[in-house]
Amino acid sequence: MSSTKTAAGAGRPGTAGPHAEGPGTAGPHAEGPGTAGRGESPVIRPRSLWRNVPFQTLWIGTSSSTLGVSVADIAYPLTILAITRSPALAGLFAAVQGLGMLVAGLPAGVLADRYDGRTIVIVAEAAQAAVTAVVAMALITGWLSLPLLFTAAALLGAGQPVKGAARMLLMRSVVPPEQLTQALTQDEVRMNGSALAGPALGGALYAVRALAHAIPFLFTAGSFLVALITAALMKTPAGRPASPRPAGRATTASGNMLAGVRTLWDQPVLRAATLLIMFVNTIGAGLELIIIVILRHQAVPSSVIGLALGIGAAGGLAGAPLVRTLHRLRPGVLLLAMCMLDVVILALLAVPFGPWWVAGLLFTVMLGVPAIRVLVDILVIRQALPEQRGRVVAALMTLIGLGMPAGVAACGVLLEYLPAQAAMLTLAAVEAVAVACCSTRRELWQARWPGETAPDGHQR
Repeated sequence: MSSTKTAAGAGRPGTAGPHAEGPGTAGPHAEGPGTAGRGESPVIRPRSLWRNVPFQTLWIGTSSSTLGVSVADIAYPLTILAITRSPALAGLFAAVQGLGMLVAGLPAGVLADRYDGRTIVIVAEAAQAAVTAVVAMALITGWLSLPLLFTAAALLGAGQPVKGAARMLLMRSVVPPEQLTQALTQDEVRMNGSALAGPALGGALYAVRALAHAIPFLFTAGSFLVALITAALMKTPAGRPASPRPAGRATTASGNMLAGVRTLWDQPVLRAATLLIMFVNTIGAGLELIIIVILRHQAVPSSVIGLALGIGAAGGLAGAPLVRTLHRLRPGVLLLAMCMLDVVILALLAVPFGPWWVAGLLFTVMLGVPAIRVLVDILVIRQALPEQRGRVVAALMTLIGLGMPAGVAACGVLLEYLPAQAAMLTLAAVEAVAVACCSTRRELWQARWPGETAPDGHQR
């Protein structure tokens, strides 16, 4: 399962104010203020998202940036394997990138809460475009080295949470609360569409021998520039709060930075769900690297490898219409079921039936990913205090990614000493143990959606 994140059970029974989605909400799928009662004024419907120019501008820029990252995620390991023929070094690159994301994660939340999100996105996209362009030029001129690649990995990794947290708050500044679920569903098209097109495009661009295989890196740098331009053109509401530190709170910088972590960790359901996703992400962080090695051992061309990974990602697009259906399950049940399915898929990926077998399995497991991502927004992000929302987003991203650098590096080491199929089966076995341990937590099985009535009569 791709880097999904979730939590459940946020808020306390009967609370309103910052933990409520809006007047008249009755669960995760309630999107409006409800129908007007007798004698009340009719409800004014917001304009369609397709006519919301700031949101669509943000969406286009984010789509461009995500596509560039998806292309680069294929190009970097192929480049390192071509230079060093070492899966361990390819895994180390991804580990360094993940470490950069972790180091920047919590500070990114503070930045998003305190400063203008549009400015943060512009600076982050400019920095990532510059780093990628340097890598491309070094490859073209023959000066590309491992120290340069690892430096680029750290910088690129650090940029992801910085612009990610800022974009999350930017979306909320231009989309009415009652349209957030619809906006997130459209955002799933962006994420999964990029994951679908990116690997195939990355493999095809890398197969072009011109410019020393640097074309995918030039493409990625250009995609960051498109995202920068759209952020510069985006118009945000004039009254958007700058989220300064609340007056009268004598919190230290460290304590302020950890506010999002405390929000997640103080609630048993959120803590259990976060740990489960952290385990799954750690184990599956190097999955794509192992798949690439397995298919390369079967003499599959790089363009076909990218196509197979892209077809697998189409499951995310197909899964977007299933969000409401899957959300009929309790949130903890849905999360555990998806993780158990992931264990089965990992074991089946070890069977060497070629690229289309891999594509079909990845397609299957990706069907539930949109439902998990929207689940996160409903149960965690929408329930957070507005002045802490950036820190909650960053804390969630940081905690669930905590073990990913070690997971990627471990996959590279496994590939050095084990056949690729044995490495895949090892991942399946370890994940099975982690999921079995987390499934013993009663709070996950009993977690309910916000506004849902429990058997004891209390509203969650």
